[in-house]
Amino acid sequence: MWQPSERYPDPRVQSLHGDFDQYRLGGAAVERLASGTRWGEGPVWFGDGRFLLWSDIPNDRILKWEESNGQVSVFRQSSQMANGNTRDRQGRLLSCEHLGRRVTRTEYDGRLTILADSFEGKPLNSPNDIVVKSDDSIWFSDPPFGLQDHYQGQIAQQELPANLYRLDPDKRQLSVVAADIEYPNGLCFSPDESKLYVVASRAQPHRVIYVFDVVDQGRYLNNKQVLIDCGPGAPDGIRCDEDGNLWCGWGGSEQLDGVRVFNSAGVALGHIHLPERCTNLCFGGRHLNRLFMTGGQNLYSLFVNTRGAV
Repeated sequence: MWQPSERYPDPRVQSLHGDFDQYRLGGAAVERLASGTRWGEGPVWFGDGRFLLWSDIPNDRILKWEESNGQVSVFRQSSQMANGNTRDRQGRLLSCEHLGRRVTRTEYDGRLTILADSFEGKPLNSPNDIVVKSDDSIWFSDPPFGLQDHYQGQIAQQELPANLYRLDPDKRQLSVVAADIEYPNGLCFSPDESKLYVVASRAQPHRVIYVFDVVDQGRYLNNKQVLIDCGPGAPDGIRCDEDGNLWCGWGGSEQLDGVRVFNSAGVALGHIHLPERCTNLCFGGRHLNRLFMTGGQNLYSLFVNTRGAV
């Protein structure tokens, strides 16, 4: 059962390296903001509205948490079992849908625009996580997790490899930027967008986080390297802060569940312990210094002494 910490600093926030101490706030503790999801995912912050959206995949809905009063409501149902969400550079919601096997954009008036649902005439698998680069290009992972059961998708035949894609929004042109990642999952750019980090969910013998150089005017990837061997840990969603540190949703055991923080060289700096696996995360709040963390059944937050990369 969840119990908030009665002590400051919160013992759930653990330094693994001295460099993490600068990012801890002694008067901040992990908070549980909402509960009742079956598998929460894809948090995205809307600063102009002071609210957070996140997916509840098995319940086929996107939920909304309001900062001003803490209220939770249903933003969209059906969500087509949406997983990852983000915003484009015009502030519109982008969503990865398991049931629709597509990436959609929610227009200002609420209409849905399908941005991608196939490649070379074959349906996508189940788009998973998504980021937008400063040139408006949309990058997303497409493992087949949503094709494997009726709990987080619909059983169907996989017709494409588990690719990582780049979408040119103007030309609506979809291209494969990486085809050799063992089930790509969470992804994010470094603050200067010279690097792309990608979680490989089925790498052997351990899950890994790859780092790529972003080349050719930001359109392609090169120099794939293993940045982090996750050992017994299970990474999921990832985000960078303004200093280039990686904040990774983490799981694997009661001792590992939560968020693992690494510097840009792959050195583990800290860990935020949660009572369940952290599926994904994002920075938000007025100053982008509030870390929102989705678990399977709950939504959590923690104020930290850094801000999310923009």
